Amino acid sequence: MIQANCRDRFTAEDFQFVTQALGTTPETRVSLVELLTDVAARDLVLDHDRLADAILSGTGQLRISPRLYFYVLTRRVLRQADLDDRALADYLASLLEHFTRRVRLSASGGAAARGETYLSDLLIALRGADSTRTYLLRTEAANTALFQAGIFHEAVLHRAKRGAPDPWFYEEVGRASFQAAAGHPAARRSGLAELFALLAEEFRRIRRALNDLADRLLNLDDGGLVLPHQARGES
Repeated sequence: MIQANCRDRFTAEDFQFVTQALGTTPETRVSLVELLTDVAARDLVLDHDRLADAILSGTGQLRISPRLYFYVLTRRVLRQADLDDRALADYLASLLEHFTRRVRLSASGGAAARGETYLSDLLIALRGADSTRTYLLRTEAANTALFQAGIFHEAVLHRAKRGAPDPWFYEEVGRASFQAAAGHPAARRSGLAELFALLAEEFRRIRRALNDLADRLLNLDDGGLVLPHQARGES
């Protein structure tokens, strides 16, 4: 299960990168102690434009985790879309980390790794599934639909010309699946019910923010997401 917990899983190298990126002037300088002990200070620091700029302009000598990479950039495009919710950015960053790792672990990459056929398999598996399995399948379907429609929007449009599902199919599946998952007792127990409800309600705006992320800030190829060197090694 994907959780909204990227900020709780940053590495020592992540914190070192943050302190170096923001330590060039007295106004932006931040201490490691603040990052480790003051959650509010950490969150404000993570929103700083200079940090995002340092990530985007970084060289191969910089080493950060995919979690920091995705959180900072996702948070940026969400705020630009007036979606100012840190838990949402945290969840989407975890989602991107999850699917990126899945692509890398796939022996062949390509369509199956990116979820092109997997979504239909999930919908078929819902037939006759018990309550617990239905929740897991709905959540996975919602995440897959959002990843596809958000990150590979252009590819979805291209495939739709050949008879594959169009973006609106992914949007409807994603919205309905997040809404169904939000009402499940397991979502309430795990503290995800409110977040799933937000994902369902704002699916289109969130999808468009991810389109912006993919178009401007991420490197895509036929096999999926390509992370910069510094964000590949640890995941």
